[in-house]
Amino acid sequence: MKVYTKKGDGGNTSLANGMSVSKADDRIELIGTIDELNSYIGHAKVLSEDHLKTNLAEIQRTLMKIMAAVADPRNLDYRMSAEETVHLEDQIDELEAAFPRARDFVLYGGCELSARLDIARAVTRRAERRFRKVAQNYGADAKAMQYVNRLADYLYVEARFADHQAGNTEEGKLRETVIQNVMKNF
Repeated sequence: MKVYTKKGDGGNTSLANGMSVSKADDRIELIGTIDELNSYIGHAKVLSEDHLKTNLAEIQRTLMKIMAAVADPRNLDYRMSAEETVHLEDQIDELEAAFPRARDFVLYGGCELSARLDIARAVTRRAERRFRKVAQNYGADAKAMQYVNRLADYLYVEARFADHQAGNTEEGKLRETVIQNVMKNF
C-alpha cells in the first residue's frame, strides 16, 4: 500500500468513522496539533535519561489514544481514565519535592533539554485551546482535556528540573536583568 492516496488533494480528509471533513476542521486542527506535540516530545526524549524517556514514551502513547478519540469519539476504547491524570499529578508532586523550583519569572532555554520540553509545553497549551474549541463545537472527552492541561504542567516542571540538573546558575542572573529592564520601561 502506498503512503499517498490522493484523496486529500482537494482539501478534505476522513475521520475514523469515514466522514469526510475539511482539513481546516477544528478536529483535524486538534489532531494535527497533538501530532506536532508528540513530535516535540520525541525530540525531547532523545536527550532524556531512562526515567524521563520512559515517562515521555508513555505520554506519547496516551497522546495517540487522545488523537484516536478525537477522530472516533464514539469508540469507548479511547476514553481517558482519571488515573492517567492522577499519574501525571503524582509525577509533578515528586519532581517538585526533589528540587527548589523557582516560583517567579522563568527565562526559557537554560539547557537544551529544558528548551525542548518548553517547546512541547507551549504546543500542549495550544492543543488545550484547540481542545476547548472542539469541545464547544462537537463535544470532547473531559478527562482527555484535563490530561492535556496537566501535561503542560508536567512538562513545565520537567523543564525546570532539567535546568536544575544542568546546574543552570545563569538563569537567575538573566531573570534579574530581564526584570530590571522591564521595570525601567514602567
